[in-house]
Amino acid sequence: MLRNRGFTLIEVMITVAIIGILASVALPSYNDYVRRGQIQEAFTHLSDYRIKMEQYYQDNRNYGASAGAVCATDATASSWNGFAPADAKYFTYSCATSGSGQAYTITATGSSARAVGHVYTVNQAGAKATTLFKGDAVATACWLAKTSAC
Repeated sequence: MLRNRGFTLIEVMITVAIIGILASVALPSYNDYVRRGQIQEAFTHLSDYRIKMEQYYQDNRNYGASAGAVCATDATASSWNGFAPADAKYFTYSCATSGSGQAYTITATGSSARAVGHVYTVNQAGAKATTLFKGDAVATACWLAKTSAC
């Protein structure tokens, strides 16, 4: 007697269904993992710019020429005061002064990939804030990465 070898259609369909269920759980987790990796760029550059702004203040006794102006306007800061780091992939950066040049806010805005929908800030007092997280407006006094709570 000859035996048929192979899988039945039901067995193949069950396997496909199981793979589909596993993929539907794994893909969102992977996307979140990638997003968290990309937003680290903002944290790194905001911290770096904050240090540079404090060094600038030590030399000039202000953060910029006047309130509402661009930060670090002195020629000594020309290598970095464009707030466009060469290795930036996912965020754009900007800085504005206030209080007659005695205060500033540096902003990182997600511009590509999974970083879109994220906005982070830091000011002269070192106060970190998140204003947009995963596309939703928030008002938190920290840099959110994983969840919408500090």
